[in-house]
Amino acid sequence: MASYDYDLFVIGGGSGGVRAGRLSAAMGRRVAIAEEFRLGGTCVIRGCVPKKLFVYASQFSEHFEDAAGYGWSVGETSFDWPTLVANKDREIARLEAIYRGGLERAGATILQSRAVLEDAHTVRIVAEDRTVTAETILVAVGGHSHRHPALPGAELCITSSEAFNLEELPKAIAIEGGGYIAVEFANIFHGLGVETTLVYRGQEILGRFDMDLRQALHREMERKGIRILCQALAREVRRRADGRLDMELSTGETLTVDQVMLAIGRAPNTDGMGLEKAGVETGARGEILVDEYSRTSVPNIYAVGDVTDRLQLTPVAIHEAMCFVDTVFRGKPTAPDRDCVATAVFSQPEIGTVGLSEDDAAKRFAELEIYLASFRPMRHTLSGRDEKMVMKLVVDAASRRVLGAHVLGPDAGEMAQLLAIPIKAGLTKDDFDRTMAVHPTAAEELVTMYAPTWRVRDGERVAA
Repeated sequence: MASYDYDLFVIGGGSGGVRAGRLSAAMGRRVAIAEEFRLGGTCVIRGCVPKKLFVYASQFSEHFEDAAGYGWSVGETSFDWPTLVANKDREIARLEAIYRGGLERAGATILQSRAVLEDAHTVRIVAEDRTVTAETILVAVGGHSHRHPALPGAELCITSSEAFNLEELPKAIAIEGGGYIAVEFANIFHGLGVETTLVYRGQEILGRFDMDLRQALHREMERKGIRILCQALAREVRRRADGRLDMELSTGETLTVDQVMLAIGRAPNTDGMGLEKAGVETGARGEILVDEYSRTSVPNIYAVGDVTDRLQLTPVAIHEAMCFVDTVFRGKPTAPDRDCVATAVFSQPEIGTVGLSEDDAAKRFAELEIYLASFRPMRHTLSGRDEKMVMKLVVDAASRRVLGAHVLGPDAGEMAQLLAIPIKAGLTKDDFDRTMAVHPTAAEELVTMYAPTWRVRDGERVAA
């Protein structure tokens, strides 16, 4: 019988890798986890956590404005970028320590090093120039921002990773991209007083989200003062004599800004990992190909999280890691369930969504009922802020099952988390209708929209 140094070797110390390593070690397995940068991965170090902290910071400019309508005199305000960055760094360090402490208490060995595969059971610890063996290997190395090497002047641009640590706040920024990262950072920078332009090659921002919310958010962002240029893309970025940047667009326009940020997608961190040497198959984008149980083409090597390019969300990576532990170490083969995963875009106003969009549902169901409400939320009645909230339910007309729920407005992400429960459970519009409302709240609209706004038959909208 083969003897190995470890029962499990985890490559990558992000959310998925840490969860799998900690749970397996707590079961008494011999576990090592290698991370070349910092524990916590994209989410904690350069993603969800610092992003949400920056979102909070950027909202205060509007809070100060709104306070007058409620009788408050705020007085002169100012913003200090270095203070925000330093406080963000302090919080990230605290969270990283929690990740490290959990692994140590569980008994896992933490290796501060890049790790690459030598074969199906052998891993090279690069920083120590030695190899170790493991019965099972889990690859959870995540992904990175696409840096667009084909763009002339790409080396002059930043990505979301660098945006968190800029030495100074730019006076003007151009952001290329139309996904949630681009949209969120456009709102962050604008809220902090930066002149912001969003450049997107598509016809509308936030592809794959419900179109009514995409269009509504577009309108609100432009009303705030964010310039959005759709059906445009960068042709070249050049450094000017004064140190600023010229961003030449496909439309012929040139933007002059202090920073250009690329938010055009993310790619798996699989380069130079030794996957080919170990026999692990990858896809066209470098993603690791896995079966329904997260097993690669090599029976004892698994992969979870963004490196598999399935559904790039932190809770999904954690769920996949827990399913991996059940499958490999608990004798309970468990396939991750990615149906009805709620998600949020922390734009301003924010989006919370779960289930099918109207367009996606129309491809799968013969007839839909669409319930939509658009109104000014109560918090804006005294402030005078002219900002609309949108709530939308997508319902299968035959079964009355609620297929999707989409919210644009304050606390939309919080609502999406709770809406995920009834939608995951397959509840019907009748269940929503007989649920008592909480008044006065914005969320009560979700249970008081009794008549459909329109129907969709064979993919076409018709009167209700």
